[in-house]
Parts: sequence; C-alpha cells; structure tokens
Amino acid sequence: MFSELTGNERVKKLLRRLLSSGRIPGALLFSGETGVGKKLFALELARALNCRNLNGVEGCGKCAVCKRISHFNFPESDEAEDWTNIIWTDHGDVGLVVAPKRLLRVNQMRKIESEANFRPFEGRARVFLIDDADRLNEQSSNALLKILEEPPPTSHVILITSRPAMLLPTIRSRCQVVRFSPLTADEIERYPSENRLAKGPEAHLLARYSGGSLGRALKCNLQEYKKHREVMLQTLRGAADGNHTQLLRSAETMNEARYKDDYEFRLDLLENLIRDVLILHVGAGDDRVVNDDLLPELNDIASKTDTMRAANWIAGIEEMREQLVVNINRKVATDSLFLTMASS
Repeated sequence: MFSELTGNERVKKLLRRLLSSGRIPGALLFSGETGVGKKLFALELARALNCRNLNGVEGCGKCAVCKRISHFNFPESDEAEDWTNIIWTDHGDVGLVVAPKRLLRVNQMRKIESEANFRPFEGRARVFLIDDADRLNEQSSNALLKILEEPPPTSHVILITSRPAMLLPTIRSRCQVVRFSPLTADEIERYPSENRLAKGPEAHLLARYSGGSLGRALKCNLQEYKKHREVMLQTLRGAADGNHTQLLRSAETMNEARYKDDYEFRLDLLENLIRDVLILHVGAGDDRVVNDDLLPELNDIASKTDTMRAANWIAGIEEMREQLVVNINRKVATDSLFLTMASS
C-alpha cells in the first residue's frame, strides 16, 4: 500500500486518483533524485493493477500476488548478456529492464515491445519497469517509441530516472511525468528510528547527510562516515590555519591504496564540511548545517575564514573533479588542491 511508503504524499494522491479513474497511462515517467523511492512506487502501482484482494484501489500487500510482485529473479552471473533479458518477478506479468553495462540496448526495448503485446498471463495488467531510463541512447529510444506511441490497453511501461533531461524529447512527450520530491529530514529521520536501524543522534545524522534521499541514508555506514569525516575535518582545519604540513599529510592519506575507492566520497565530505562552515559564517542558521554534531569545531573554523575563501575552496574541488575525468595524476592534483586551499 502507498501509505507504507515514506514521503511524496502528492505522488500518492496522484496515483490513487489515476487508479480510481481506471485510466492509468500506458507510459509513465517517474523522475526524481536517486533514493527517493521511485522504484518502490512503481512496484506498488504494479501491485494495485494486479492484486486480487484490493484495499480500495491499492494492492493489499499481503496476498500471494502482491508478495510475488515484490521478488525479482535477478541473474546469478555478472555476464552482461545475462542481464539483457527482462528480469521477471515471481509474478509473470511484472518485469524489469536494466542496463547490462553503460547503455540500455535496442534488443531490450524490442523484448518489451514483444511482451507488451501479449495479454496478461494471470493478472489484469502487464507492467514493465525500465530502470535508469536515462541510459537509453538514440537507437534504443527509437526502438522503445513504438510501444510508447501505441501501448496495448493491458500493458504499462514505467520509465524510472534521476536525470530526465537525458531522455530524448520524443520519449518524454509520450509519457505522463510523475515528479518525485526529495524527502524531508524529518521523514528520513523517522524511518531508521521506526525500523530499528538507527536511533537518536545517529538517525538524525543520517537524515542530515542524506540530502533528501532515503536510499543514500540507508546505504550509509555511520562508523565509516565518521572515520572519513574526521580526516576531512582535519584537512579543513589545516586549510583554515594555513598548516601546510597537515594538508600534505592529509593528501598523503587521501591517496593511500586502501582508500582508493573512498576518494570521491571523501571529496564529498570535504565539500559538505566547507558548506557547513559557509552557512555558519554567514549566519544562515544551525538548523541548515549537515554535520551539526560538530558545531563547536565548525564554528571555530568559520571564525578563521570568510565567504570568498570558502567559496574558492569549493570551486577548487569542483575544478579538480573535472580534471580527474581526463585522468590527471590524482596525487599531484590532491597536493596542489590542498596547498592552494591553505594559501588562498
């Protein structure tokens, strides 16, 4: 049931209204930030279209049909070719398509077209989810257009994306767009508390860190988060104090082989800390600070910097991110960035 999903009450009302009218579009585009529940809403809609024991217009969530729709039969291998088929749930009328590598393929769209033309095997409707639909290229988009233009009355295609602007205009124009909003900090904080995943200050920190994405909050390992954050806090303190020794030490740690996969994450943490310092410096309010459990330390750093300096730090990080795309030497780039931060 939609009521069991967190946030986006406006979307719930819209989907209930569509279900009540019996006019679910053949093509829907669920767009919004990563981790706000778009796929869960799509599955809940698939349940509502097939449940045999409806609760009003919604799936009951308890019958065999609803439970089977919740379970996808993902391939056991990592071979790309094994991921080019429609990934069916335990219910034969609900399936998912994902990009086997970087792009969604033409043959995957043709498989959807072929399957969509069959009548439902056991339910009332066939539902096809296309995850990360922004991975459609021109060829696969054109292969999908036919089914979007003339969808059979018993089939529905739901495109899911966090980057709708990457879709061709011809795709967007043939879908009814359902826009998802980031969740509020209170909504995210309640979820780990109510589900015994975290409580008190930990749930609060997860909510602040998430940026409106419940998925990001649930994936976060708080112990790892705090460990990496402490390193970046020392880096920021070194920049504020102009401590070149500290910054070179931080750069060395950033480039240790064991932290190779955490490099981008640490840059994100450093940017978040700088933004917190900037918020405190301009007096925008403690309630807007992400890392509000570090307020004494952040206030001390804020007292040693100014708006232009903090803005230049963020600009320097973003410039280095762009340079990393063209494979510049990461260690040299990190040393240069941190020493520039100390000198600015």
